[in-house]
Amino acid sequence: MSEAPRRSSRLNKNQEEDTKGKVKAVDQDVEMEESATTSTETPKEKVLGAKELEALAIADIKQHFVLFTKSAKTHEARFAIRALRSVSSLRKRLTVAVLARTIASSYGKDDEARKLLLGYLGSEALGSITPEDEVTVTKFETPEVDVYLHLLVMIYLLDQNQHEKGIELSNITVKVVQDLNRRSLDQLAAKVYFYYARFYEVTGRLAEIRPTLLNAQRTATLRRDDDTQSTLINLLLRNYFHYNLYDQADKLVSKTTFPENATNNQLARYMYYLGRIKAIQLDYTESHQSLLQAVRKAPQNNVTAGFQQEANKLLIIVQLLMGEIPERSLFRQPVLRKALIPYFQITQAVRVGDLNKFQETLAAHSATFHADKNYTLILRLRHNVIKTGIRMISLSYSRISLRDVCLKLHLDSEEDAEYIVAKSIRDGVIDATIDHEKGFMRSKENVDIYSTNEPQHAFHQRIAFCLKLHNDSVKAMRFPLKTVNQDAAEVEAARDQERTLVQEIAEADEDMDEDHDEL
Repeated sequence: MSEAPRRSSRLNKNQEEDTKGKVKAVDQDVEMEESATTSTETPKEKVLGAKELEALAIADIKQHFVLFTKSAKTHEARFAIRALRSVSSLRKRLTVAVLARTIASSYGKDDEARKLLLGYLGSEALGSITPEDEVTVTKFETPEVDVYLHLLVMIYLLDQNQHEKGIELSNITVKVVQDLNRRSLDQLAAKVYFYYARFYEVTGRLAEIRPTLLNAQRTATLRRDDDTQSTLINLLLRNYFHYNLYDQADKLVSKTTFPENATNNQLARYMYYLGRIKAIQLDYTESHQSLLQAVRKAPQNNVTAGFQQEANKLLIIVQLLMGEIPERSLFRQPVLRKALIPYFQITQAVRVGDLNKFQETLAAHSATFHADKNYTLILRLRHNVIKTGIRMISLSYSRISLRDVCLKLHLDSEEDAEYIVAKSIRDGVIDATIDHEKGFMRSKENVDIYSTNEPQHAFHQRIAFCLKLHNDSVKAMRFPLKTVNQDAAEVEAARDQERTLVQEIAEADEDMDEDHDEL
């Protein structure tokens, strides 16, 4: 056996061993869920003991309480967003002791919410509470803190695989959010719905919550709640994709408007889903643009490696279906190299127009393509492989018999070869003619591409992309809001300055008149 087949067999074996773990990774990574996969501990935290780490985590949670309270009182969402961004680093430090002590020091002994949350943490939680926690109860002033504590317990239950408890608590928390009906809860509500859907997804019960998500999405749209609206649209699209309901997903996209002020993470998810819908509908140009935006908007770090892999897999297929060959450097990126091995082999087969190699790669990595839900799209590439082969034959031979075309493309008969060549001529893939009686194909001279409109079209696409990027950057610029009193004071100061300036001009004119009279 030669070295090349031996290496190929090793790659196929390794890929098949990784297939079983891919489905779970795809579910977690395509969501770009904010849990950190790398260690974020500082040297100081590594030195501290267990008790000190617990106290540090509790202090961080209570600092978030302050931010949520400030956000509710000042109507500034940025404080709540700052607290929620810290959840990813806090998540790894959540333990029964940390949550139980925080809950005990935030509620009174007879509070129903305290009993509820401690009940979901189990009997171990009661033993973790210290006398100091009972004495130093700091009752929070806003319901946002209550919802935040519910959210932290939900995240802990999800990490501990206590899904049934998580479903019960998430149902209660969603009901609390809906009953409170506060705009200061918008950012928290988006997180609550995210984990609410996640619990039902891991238990295989996504269909049960679809009416709840649809009702919540309509309500968020009426209230102009951009964070919750963008999250719910993505959750609904993911729900439809889980059951292969692409028609319903397309109707949702056509009847809703994705918020312009949505976060980059949510926008990247939405663009990925939109790109998949357009790819299935054969609209490869729109799909390509959406997937490019998804890849560019997604955070470029190892935490979102799964999303980058899935988006690039679909982007590679769409590029091949458009007749383009992806850059080789894409397959060499450390984050993507291993995951894109099957797609690299498919790309090689399409690039050289080798139908046999395409069929072998498709059979070898069938399980991987099915797990990625890209198998149907890859089957469409067979025609592209044949077209590429015909294009290369057309460039290599000025005249060739249909029998030789049949042999080179590994087709079943000369009739199939003639039909495929005729279709390629009609589609503009090649510029040639067919002599049916003598059974050969004659290629015409190559046309200089610079004499066509193709360069102008490509230049126009680049300009349009740059203009859109500039407009999006301008829209994304944010400035700190000022209070009404400050604005009024500034306006009054400007008016006083204007009056003073007018008075000085008038006095200067009077002086000039007096000087003129004296002369």
